[in-house]
Amino acid sequence: MRKLLRGNLLLFSILITSQFVKAQQSYSLREAVDYAVKNHTSIKNAQIDILTAEARVSELKGIGLPQVSGNIGYTNNLIIQKVFIPAKTFDPTAKEGDVIAAEFGVANSGQAGINLNQILFDGSYLLGLKAADVYKELSKKTLVQTKQQTAENVTKAYYSILVNEERIKLLDLNIGRLDSLLRDTKALNVQGFVEKIDVQRLEVQMNNLKIEAKNVQRLQDLSYHLLKFQMGKKIAENITLTDKLADVKISEVLPETPQDIKYGNRIEYSILETQNRLAELDVKNQKVGYLPRVMLTGGYNYSAGRPKFSDLVTKPWFNAATLGLSIQIPIFDGFQKKYKIVQSQNSLQKVKNSFELLENTIDLQVTQSHITLKNAYETLEEQKANMELAKEVVRVTKIKYQQGVGSNLEVVNAEIAYKEAQTNYFTTFYNALVAKVDLDKALGRLYTE
Repeated sequence: MRKLLRGNLLLFSILITSQFVKAQQSYSLREAVDYAVKNHTSIKNAQIDILTAEARVSELKGIGLPQVSGNIGYTNNLIIQKVFIPAKTFDPTAKEGDVIAAEFGVANSGQAGINLNQILFDGSYLLGLKAADVYKELSKKTLVQTKQQTAENVTKAYYSILVNEERIKLLDLNIGRLDSLLRDTKALNVQGFVEKIDVQRLEVQMNNLKIEAKNVQRLQDLSYHLLKFQMGKKIAENITLTDKLADVKISEVLPETPQDIKYGNRIEYSILETQNRLAELDVKNQKVGYLPRVMLTGGYNYSAGRPKFSDLVTKPWFNAATLGLSIQIPIFDGFQKKYKIVQSQNSLQKVKNSFELLENTIDLQVTQSHITLKNAYETLEEQKANMELAKEVVRVTKIKYQQGVGSNLEVVNAEIAYKEAQTNYFTTFYNALVAKVDLDKALGRLYTE
């Protein structure tokens, strides 16, 4: 009984887990986008870039803190340097020109100490701190831009699957309807009421439909792979989509005229503003290069010298301390700073010029995507009417053929026209969805956190 109970509990836990996993593999469009912005590799790398930028800021701040270093060393003077002294210095009776070779130093010497360096004033350092904070802000905005690009890719891939699903459904209905007609025509051919060529025409049309259905299904499989890639999932994983094409109402998001454009809603514009601030700081950084640099230095050391190495351990060492102030004043550098400032100012002007270009680009993108969406929507309505009309033609020609007042060729041509109308309708539908995504992107509302 215990084994049976444990087995039932295990089975129950497996079923619960499988249902949970299954539930986690179903995604609406919003859920697919949310999953992608958390798991796609490019976004993970962008988040790592933010951590790198934060570490860089901390590194620059550390330059302004006291720099303390320790040192310890030992020297063995294998051959002590000789110093030559005139002999008369110690012996007045020595001959003129005689010298005494004397050794100054000991065989073993050691030193140990600690040194301090502290920046008191450095204009480049202060501006560098500001630039580092702006750089960190830039990396965060780059992350937002990466998320928006990922959301765009996921949305388009998701819509592609929804459109293909409807195409597959209609192809299956077409195949079923044509298969019924083909069976009836074969029966009439056996009875001698229709010719063999009528059957063959329908068979050709059936084969074409089956080939197209297989191609669309392969395209659908590829679309699922693309969606999983854009979401950051493994290609081998199975997912299902909960949204339906009928839920997408293009007419509800179709504006009559291009809306008022707020450039600040575009992450590209915000990034350019940050780049402009960095360029301005770079100009200031080059200019403060003419200011002096003030440093505080200090040191506390011990040293000793003994004939024997063991004496370095047993005999006392002698201490020494220093404290100093260093002021570095730039006087003339061959006009290097002057031309560095010119280069930085030119770079800043290029960034400022880019604002006008970006604004014009955004204006064009909004106008272009609005016109494209409006044209696609109107074309979609026409294609929908054409598809319904072609469907009615198929119905009428089939009835006429069954009643003996129409030809088999008319039925085949009607089926071909109906299939073309379906293809045109779904192609236009997808184009309209892409135009909708492009308009949302142009207006800066495709993805917001």
